[in-house]
Amino acid sequence: MNDKNSEQPEVVLRGLDGSNPLAFLAALGTLRTLAAAWPERPVRMAWRVDTGAWRPVLKCEGWAGDDAADELLDTLAGQLARGAGSEAFSFTPDLKLMPAAFRAFALAARDSALSGDSPSQNDAAFAAAFACEGCINKDGTVQDTAFRTLSGAGHQHFVGSMEELARCTDREHLRRTLLAGWDYKDGKPSLRFDPVDDRRYALRWSDPSGDATRTMRGANRLAVEALPLLPTCPVGQRLATTGFNVSKFWTWPIWEPWLSLDVTRTLLALEELQSEIPNRAALLARGVREVFRCERITVGKFRNFTPAAAV
Repeated sequence: MNDKNSEQPEVVLRGLDGSNPLAFLAALGTLRTLAAAWPERPVRMAWRVDTGAWRPVLKCEGWAGDDAADELLDTLAGQLARGAGSEAFSFTPDLKLMPAAFRAFALAARDSALSGDSPSQNDAAFAAAFACEGCINKDGTVQDTAFRTLSGAGHQHFVGSMEELARCTDREHLRRTLLAGWDYKDGKPSLRFDPVDDRRYALRWSDPSGDATRTMRGANRLAVEALPLLPTCPVGQRLATTGFNVSKFWTWPIWEPWLSLDVTRTLLALEELQSEIPNRAALLARGVREVFRCERITVGKFRNFTPAAAV
């Protein structure tokens, strides 16, 4: 008997390197966006070694051979454009909020989501990813996601940057991110998920702090859509973020089987990934072929992510 899934066209996203934090988030964001655009067409993602790195590969029912990549880009661009006006990107420029302010946004998103409104369901997913009013910092503000890298310093705003990315990202940005080697020809905003965003003077021949920001806009926009797959959750009085341990290390899996969005969401939260030395045999039984880990560091007023290493 022929395997129907094996006959479906595949799209290899050769622009994405699974060892790069930004690229991995972009892969997750791609999967989540396509799943939202095609609720009746199962989308699956796997990883394979291609041109020297782990690359995500996508399959979807209904793709037509050589046109699959074009359909993927058209669908992504359209779905992301429809989400550009999301309340999740405009309710505040930054997550440094008092509990009442964040609670108001979260409750409004929840109530609208319960009414069946799809955009508000997306807002509710971002609310769970952003913060929790039940965990409070010493200054009285809400504790927020470990992925928050910006707080307004240098006029760089975390949520505000998402809003700008939602407005200014087009199909060509997505193509250059997903299907070609990264050329870093785009200017800010950058969410600082890419290790190249850590531009310290040490070990460099000149001070890079005044250099213009160069990034991949499409990758940043898709990474935004990945955040609801890595929600926050109170653990005692501390807010934890899926994928992070208490030492601010983020660990993520690279898998071989074809996984749906829901199974991917579960895999990202596996407890075994947070072990100092993950049990590779146990993970391999779940289809995980590689595990990468990076550290979130703070340099001045900004957070950055270090280059990842296999663990």
